Amino acid sequence: MALTSFRLAGLELKNRVLVASGTYGYGDDCLETADPGKLGGIITKSLSLKPRIGNPPVRIAETAGGMLNSIGLANIGVHRFLSEKLPFLRSVDTAVIANIAASTIEEYCEVLRILEGEDGIDGFEINVSCPNVREGGLIFGTDCAAVAEITRRLRALTKKPLLVKLTPNVTRIGEFARAVEAEGGDAVSVMNTLIGMAIDIKTRKPVLSTVTGGLSGPAIKPVALAKVYEAARAVRIPVIGIGGITNASDALEFLIAGATAVQVGTANFIDPAAGIKVAEGIARYCDENGIPDVADLVGSLDAGSGTSVLDSWL
Repeated sequence: MALTSFRLAGLELKNRVLVASGTYGYGDDCLETADPGKLGGIITKSLSLKPRIGNPPVRIAETAGGMLNSIGLANIGVHRFLSEKLPFLRSVDTAVIANIAASTIEEYCEVLRILEGEDGIDGFEINVSCPNVREGGLIFGTDCAAVAEITRRLRALTKKPLLVKLTPNVTRIGEFARAVEAEGGDAVSVMNTLIGMAIDIKTRKPVLSTVTGGLSGPAIKPVALAKVYEAARAVRIPVIGIGGITNASDALEFLIAGATAVQVGTANFIDPAAGIKVAEGIARYCDENGIPDVADLVGSLDAGSGTSVLDSWL
């Protein structure tokens, strides 16, 4: 059987499929339908210093080939997470990466300090890219200097794997990936949701209470693939691909484009076992095609003599 495990900044993961933040809760919501221990890792719902109630309804809407969300990083806060959720996560046989969201650099640092000394937290993913909160969010994610500063400040606080989740709502995501790499980040997660909106033509009002929100799902996969391809060519650190992955074929495209691993997001709302099925499908593909190690697929794209507008940016 093909080798599926790999090391991410010293952290051993059993396979290359994780679940994306905000789509799998804190891992304990899906036990009746999926075994989280079969995943490469769980990335928790975003954690802030204090609990957040998020945005008012309506904050989720279906679209053609996707979903708009304007949850607003609603979460129980880091202290309740430690007492109510982390005990369960410690019992799961997979890596646990805490996603951190904040409205100031100081808050990012404080949340990481609180989590750093806790058993059961294997790494951190820093959300600098949420498109549906007024404080922080894209204010950080579209400012390359701010992304670099956040990475630098947090790198000084931990030796655990440090991932930074980047927004696609910029022209050249490779520049942001380079900023993370230059300041010691271990990997970049590419990408967060695109800015989108929907309108009720009967009322002529926006469907979401916040007018715009984050678009995810199969509709964004071609954009996500291009962003991963760009980022992977811009840096040497791992790129974790996210965006519209619903099956193993989707995930394989990301690996071939240069992603070291992938995250399954919106598909979890349809099937909580989606990530497990993707991981099993990748292993089956390798076995059927005589590929001894999933690592052999990473960055294996044969572009021939083709050129892309991205080439002039790198």
